[in-house]
Amino acid sequence: MTMKIAFIGFGGVGQSLAKIMKERQENLNTVNGLDFSIVAVADMRLGAVYHPDGLNLDLLFEGISEHATVETYPEDHQTVKGWSSLETIRHSNADVIVEVTFTDVKTGEPAISHCRTAFAHGKSVVTTNKGPVALAYEELVQLAEDQGVFFGFEGTVMSGTPALRMPETTLAGNQITEIKGILNGTTNYMITEMEKGLSYNEALEKAQKLGYAEADPTSDVEGYDARYKVSILSSHVMRSPIPPYEVECEGISGLNLEKIKDAWKDGEKYRLIARVEKSSGSVKASVKPERIPMDDPLAGVTGATNAIVYECDLAGSIMLTGAGAGLTETGYSLLIDLIHYHKQRTPTKI
Repeated sequence: MTMKIAFIGFGGVGQSLAKIMKERQENLNTVNGLDFSIVAVADMRLGAVYHPDGLNLDLLFEGISEHATVETYPEDHQTVKGWSSLETIRHSNADVIVEVTFTDVKTGEPAISHCRTAFAHGKSVVTTNKGPVALAYEELVQLAEDQGVFFGFEGTVMSGTPALRMPETTLAGNQITEIKGILNGTTNYMITEMEKGLSYNEALEKAQKLGYAEADPTSDVEGYDARYKVSILSSHVMRSPIPPYEVECEGISGLNLEKIKDAWKDGEKYRLIARVEKSSGSVKASVKPERIPMDDPLAGVTGATNAIVYECDLAGSIMLTGAGAGLTETGYSLLIDLIHYHKQRTPTKI
C-alpha cells in the first residue's frame, strides 16, 4: 500500500527528508516495505502544488532551484496549485502530513492548527516542531487516538538521535525514575569553548560564526529551547505533562570564565542540565547550569553534541549521545516516524 505524503512547509528540513527518501527509495521499499508517493507541497515562501498521483521530485527541485517556487511544476488536468496549508491538508489525498513549518514555539502556531486539521480529516502527522508537543500534548495525542491515526514527533527533542523512541521501545518494561541530559548543542559548545579559555562573549561570537547560535541567541542561552524539550520528555516518557512555563529555567548567560575555572579547581565541570525527576508519584522538571563531577558521563560530552541519560530500575543508567540538530539529522528523524507509521498501519503477517 503506497503511503501518500503531503509536506506542509518545505524549507531545509522538509527538503532534506525528500532528498533522503528519493536517494534511498529502493532500499526503503526493499528493507522496510515502504512504498511512498509525495502528492503535495505547501510552503509560505515556495507556494503550493498538488497532484493526486504523486509529484516528480526532480521537477519539483528544479523549480525550486531555478525559480524559487514549486508553482512552475508542469501541469495536467489533475494538478492543483496555490492551495493554502489548510486546504492542502483538507483536500489532498495524503495519508500523512509532514508538518515542518516555521512555527512560533511560544504559541505552537501554525503547527497546532495543522495537526488538529489533519487529525479531524483522518490524516496522520509527523513533525519536528516542538511547540505543538510541548503546549498541546494531551489534546493532540487524544485527537490522534480518537481518529485512529499516527502522531510522530521523534525529532522534537534530539533531532535524529532517538531520544523518544528508545525509552518507548528498547527500554520498555523499565520504570524510568529520572531523565537528565544536555539538550542544547549551542550552549554546550559555548561552555566547552569557555573551558578552553574563551570569555562568554567570545564563545557566543564563535558559536554565531559557526551557525550554532542565532543572531538573537536568547532561546538557546536562556535555556528556553531546552525547557520545551524537557516538557516533551515529561509528557511523553514520564506520562506527566508539565507546561513549559512551569519548568524551572535558568540559562548560561550568568556563567563566566571565573566560574568555569573555579569548578575545574574542584574537579567539576559546568553543564546546562535538563532534568525530569519522578519521586513519590510527583514529577519535577528543571533546566539550569549545574556543576557535575569530572567522571560524570555528561561531563565528557563536549562541543555541540547532545546527550541524554535514562535512570532505569532494571537496566540501570542508560546514556544516548548524538547530534541534536542539523538538516540531514532532523530530516532523518521524520523518516524514523514515517517508517514506524508504515509498520503500524501494515498488518502483521503470521
